[in-house]
Amino acid sequence: MRIIGGSLKGKVIVPPAALKARPTTDYAKEALFDILSNEYEFDDLKVLDLFSGTGSISYEFVSRGVGHVWSVEMNPLHASFISSEARRLGISNLTVVRHNVFDFLPLCREKFDIVFADPPYALDGLETLPDRVFAADILHPGAYFILEHGDEHSFTTHPHFLKEKKYGRVHFSFFEN
Repeated sequence: MRIIGGSLKGKVIVPPAALKARPTTDYAKEALFDILSNEYEFDDLKVLDLFSGTGSISYEFVSRGVGHVWSVEMNPLHASFISSEARRLGISNLTVVRHNVFDFLPLCREKFDIVFADPPYALDGLETLPDRVFAADILHPGAYFILEHGDEHSFTTHPHFLKEKKYGRVHFSFFEN
């Protein structure tokens, strides 16, 4: 796994074998950040990365110059790996929050410019994530919530749904506040 753009482009991330995460493919990541770079100036954005896994998406945001990223990851091994990689890469504007996303959302008091979620595709309750994010009132007006998911879910009828982009088996559903 590698960082594909920005100041840290080309840096390699090697998660330990014990990490059981499904990182977003480089192809899908590149497409996602192409979309976002056409719609956002990354400087000083506040980003929330839910179900951070290896931290791959968080590192991409930091590499592109966002102000701060909060990575929420429940698994202690994964959270520790994200923290250690951030230190290794010299990243100081990434905060790892070791918490269950479903429990974290109602407690969160920050407002974000982008909220990204990459839950396990078979996660119980995945279909409730858009409603939970909007109920938590954590997005600035006009901000995106982006949910990565597989073919088995469709969010096109959700009231905040904006668009869906597909890259192989990876789907990104965009919602707007």
